[in-house]
Amino acid sequence: MVAFAAISTPNPWHQSPNLETPTIHPQSAQFRLPPLPTPSLSLNASASPSPPPLVVVGSANADIYVEIERLPKEGETISAATGQTLAGGKGANQAVCGGRLAYPTYFVGQVGADAHGRLIAEALEGGGVALDRLTTVAGAPTGHAVVMLQPDGQNSIIIVGGANMAGWPESLAAEDVAVVENAGIVLLQREIPDHVNIQVAKAARGSGVPVILDAGGVDAPIPPELLQFIDILSPNESELARLTNMPTESFEQISQAAGKCHEMGVKEVLVKLGAKGSALFTEGEEPMRQPIISAPKVVDTTGAGDTFTAAFAVALVEGKSRKECLEFAAAAASLCVQVKGAIPSMPDRKSVSNLIQMHY
Repeated sequence: MVAFAAISTPNPWHQSPNLETPTIHPQSAQFRLPPLPTPSLSLNASASPSPPPLVVVGSANADIYVEIERLPKEGETISAATGQTLAGGKGANQAVCGGRLAYPTYFVGQVGADAHGRLIAEALEGGGVALDRLTTVAGAPTGHAVVMLQPDGQNSIIIVGGANMAGWPESLAAEDVAVVENAGIVLLQREIPDHVNIQVAKAARGSGVPVILDAGGVDAPIPPELLQFIDILSPNESELARLTNMPTESFEQISQAAGKCHEMGVKEVLVKLGAKGSALFTEGEEPMRQPIISAPKVVDTTGAGDTFTAAFAVALVEGKSRKECLEFAAAAASLCVQVKGAIPSMPDRKSVSNLIQMHY
């Protein structure tokens, strides 16, 4: 049970936390970590409150990597050069990114009672993520994905939902709701049931906590009810095209599709454009474009979008401008693609800061 102080606090959306506040450090491998740092007002004017945490509610997968020269044709069998299993899943990726960037981060999600579940828990814990709200589901295996990695770093992925989609209660536990309501910002994706995301987004909105929805995951329309409670929608080009039924081949078309998202109720649309960078579309304002920070060599693009979204969220809750958020996210994504794997490729804050300093 996570305990929270009954005290009125300023809206963390408008706070700029002290970056020197220590990040959360795991104490054991049994998922028992320190209680959530509750934003509070101190009677001692010299004391700084703990920054309200990044809370990621979402998926965790065991990523089964196979390195291939090309994708197989229909009915064809090909050999893989190597194969290995690494921790991943959009939710777990984003949570570890937050932890590696030295920001207090909590993960709310589900794994199975199996070896893959232990792999993910260890990876989250090793990334500095608090696991108080990680649940083990007895009746379903841990979610997993087959990642087919090609020599140029591009990938194709097949996902099996497992515990990410099974066993969620119809109503979230009070402890999960409390973690969300005391967050500084909440990150969601579409690899867990829509009804969970809707409950989380409603709870966050009711407490003035901003919500970013990464559009990656289930290839299905986003429920209008969910869009009502989202502050920032973050799709890539193809996801934006599917969500709006509009082409996204040129920047003008992307802008028009983002405008359709505004009509659907989302005020800000953060579009990941791969090698073309990213763009933030805020309703009523000119779009803000961000080019990529080129990597010396692209090894694996898996997790790059998750890194970008999570890094943007961390910068935003720390009070950075939108331009600074885009630069920070671009630097994090550039470092991510230089390492194989999703969670193993998440960069630390010092590396991101150094790259920004060198580039700008």
